[in-house]
Amino acid sequence: MSEDGVPPATKRPTAPSHSEEYRGKFMAVFQSLLHELVETDLKNPEVSDGIRHLQEVLEYNVPGGKCNRGLMVIGSLKHLVSERELTEDEERKALILGWCIEWLQAFFLVADDIMDQSKLRRGKLCWYLKEGVGLVAVNDSLWIEGTIYKILRRHFKGEPYYSDIVDLFHEVTYQTELGQTLDLLTSPNDSVDFGRFSVERYKAIVKYKTAFYSFYLPVALAMYMAGVTDEQSHEAAKAILLEMGEFFQIQDDFLDCYGDPAVTGKVGTDIEENKCSWLVVQALARVTPEQREILKTNYARQDPACVQRVKALYRELQLEAAYHQYEEESYQRLVGMIDRGAGSLPRGMFLEFAGRIYKRKN
Repeated sequence: MSEDGVPPATKRPTAPSHSEEYRGKFMAVFQSLLHELVETDLKNPEVSDGIRHLQEVLEYNVPGGKCNRGLMVIGSLKHLVSERELTEDEERKALILGWCIEWLQAFFLVADDIMDQSKLRRGKLCWYLKEGVGLVAVNDSLWIEGTIYKILRRHFKGEPYYSDIVDLFHEVTYQTELGQTLDLLTSPNDSVDFGRFSVERYKAIVKYKTAFYSFYLPVALAMYMAGVTDEQSHEAAKAILLEMGEFFQIQDDFLDCYGDPAVTGKVGTDIEENKCSWLVVQALARVTPEQREILKTNYARQDPACVQRVKALYRELQLEAAYHQYEEESYQRLVGMIDRGAGSLPRGMFLEFAGRIYKRKN
C-alpha cells in the first residue's frame, strides 16, 4: 500500500489485443452504413426533410465515443476463430454488428440525457439541448433504435444466425430499459430516500442498465457469428461479462466524482442527480448518524456548495482509497473467474477486455 492509500497495481495477465487492430476499418464503416440508410429517401421529396434530420441525428449522436463496445465484436470473433484468418465478409459483418451496438448506445444516451437533464455528452452539448431540438429528441432516440433493425435486415437476413442476433438485440434492449427503470425509481428527482440505496439494488441497476449491453452483447454476437450457440457457453460467458460490467460501472461512478472532465468528456452529476452510485452506497455503510445527516442535507441538491460538502464527506470517509482497494480486489477476482469459468471459450478473449478497462481514466 502506498502512502496515499493506493495499493500497487496488479500485473495484468497478457492476452492478444485484437480489437485495436480494426479501429481504422471500423471508423470507415460508419459512413457507408449512414449512406445506405438515407440515400434513397433523400431523393423522395415527400420525406426528404425528415431524412435530412435523421442524418443529422445519426451523425451527431452515433460516432464520437470510444467505440470499445463496437470493437469488442470483431475482437471477440478473432479470439473465437483464432485458428484461421477472418474472411473479408466476416470482417465486415463483425464491424457492422459493432456499429449496431454503437447505434443502440446512442439510442440509450440520447434518452438518458433528457431524463437526467445532463448538459454534456462526449465533450459536446447533449442532443436535446441543441438549438431547435428540445423534446424532438425523444422521437429521435426511438428513430435511432429503429434504424438498427434496418441495418440488421439488410446485411444479415440470409445468415443462419439472423434470428438469434435480432432476438438478442431485443432482449438486451429490454434488460437495459429495465435497468433504467430501476435507476429512475431508486433515484427520483423530487425526493431523497437513502433506504432505497442498498448494495443489492445498486448491483441490480448495474447488471441490467450497463453490463448486458456493454459486455455480454458484443461477445454474444461474436459467438453467434462463430457458430457458438449452446446455452452452456453463453451462460459461462454471461457470468464473467456481467461481473466485468459491474467492475466497469463502479469505475464510472468513481470517475463521475474524481475524474477530469477534459479526459472523461462529461461533467459528473451523480451527486446533484440523486444517483444510487457506488460512492454513496459505500458512504452510507460507513457514516455516523451525524455524517448521515450531512449527506441527507446536501445530496441531490443543485447547489455547488452542497456538492462540495458531499465530496468533503467522501474524503473524510476515505472513499478514494476504498475504491482503489476495491479495484485491485475486483480485478483479481475477475481474472480468477476467467481462469475457472471460461470453459471451452478462449481465456484471452475475456482477459483482453478486462485488461482494457483496468485502471482506466475515461
